[in-house]
Amino acid sequence: MTTESDPAALIDAYRGIAASTIGHVLQEGHIHGLPPLVADVHIVGRVTTAQIHAPDGGVLRDALIASQPGDVLVVANSGEANCACWGELRTLAACIKGLAGVVIDGPVTDVRVLRTLGLPIFCGGVSAYTTRPLGEQGAVNVPVTIHGVRVQPGDLLIGDDDGIYVLSPQQAGELLERLQSKEAADAARRAELQARLEQSVG
Repeated sequence: MTTESDPAALIDAYRGIAASTIGHVLQEGHIHGLPPLVADVHIVGRVTTAQIHAPDGGVLRDALIASQPGDVLVVANSGEANCACWGELRTLAACIKGLAGVVIDGPVTDVRVLRTLGLPIFCGGVSAYTTRPLGEQGAVNVPVTIHGVRVQPGDLLIGDDDGIYVLSPQQAGELLERLQSKEAADAARRAELQARLEQSVG
């Protein structure tokens, strides 16, 4: 069975792939401008999506219910720069659900607590002004666009301190061997350079 036909195996294989390694071979699928809230993170997971329209954030409850353990929840907030749709309580719910991480196209709130809860969160800023459940707009597991990148439910998301890449399962399967070879070559070169550095300062 190929990794492409085995989603769990594909996800596991990409745990050894850095976002910047993908960036060496691929331009499309790179989501820029959403750094992680805390440093030293690396997430890989199947995408669940939510489209919201601030200040109505009620659909995020449905998105959390629809998500599965190990998923990455990607929230399209229509580029909203002022109204935070994610905070402490939703992070706690996501941790209970076992999500691998959350990507928010917009700001978050309660950041002092969010930084202590251990859930990787990529976001576009911080705000004290927040969404509320108005029951008017929004959708779960629909195609969304984040900073010009089309994201589909079921895509594979790889995110770390250097940024985020979103790949279709087919694309991820096709690129895997090339990316693994790149990681191996980089590791060998890194070891060589480290050895030379130690010799030069020894």
